[in-house]
Amino acid sequence: MIKKLFVLTAGMMATALLTACATNQGSVIVDTESVFPGTQVSKKGENLPLTGTAIEIGQRMPETELVDMKTMKAIDLNDYRGSVLFLSIVPSIDTAVCEAQTHYLGEEGDVLPATIKRITISRDTPFAQARFAKEAKLEDVHYLSDYKEGAFGRSTGLLIDGPRLLARSVVLVDKQGIVRYIQVVPDITHLPDMDNAFNKAIELDSRP
Repeated sequence: MIKKLFVLTAGMMATALLTACATNQGSVIVDTESVFPGTQVSKKGENLPLTGTAIEIGQRMPETELVDMKTMKAIDLNDYRGSVLFLSIVPSIDTAVCEAQTHYLGEEGDVLPATIKRITISRDTPFAQARFAKEAKLEDVHYLSDYKEGAFGRSTGLLIDGPRLLARSVVLVDKQGIVRYIQVVPDITHLPDMDNAFNKAIELDSRP
């Protein structure tokens, strides 16, 4: 299959998204392709294996402890049962592409019904996530941290072996806690196809 890459300029993506990047970039690449959890991703040509138990579409989201940024308490994604979950997974919110992805989730994600939980997951500490949310004025997004032992990354096959960061990805979970959509971006310097995931999330939310 031919890989499809699109360069988004200010005319195609919200200006706020581009200007929010930590570095001055002239374009942001959105990747429409995906690799499987538990395989490998790359960064500028360097292969990075993914470790852990790979999640699959149609299976229940594994029970995994994350830390809620606001409360500092442990939380499991299954605690949100009854809501569609839009999981935007990033290596670190303190990088340009991760910042762009989170801005897109927070700003363009307003097209999603309020019943859909927009959640950013990273291995940043809750304190770093809180600082980012305040500075970026993106406090309407839920932030969950996998900083302790990378348990979420290992339970989903999204933990990058070596740097121990999470692979850039989007996962949608339905109201019953079943994984319905996965995109793991092959090159972690590219953005996932957020618009396609938004449409899929809206479809899931319309189901009983």
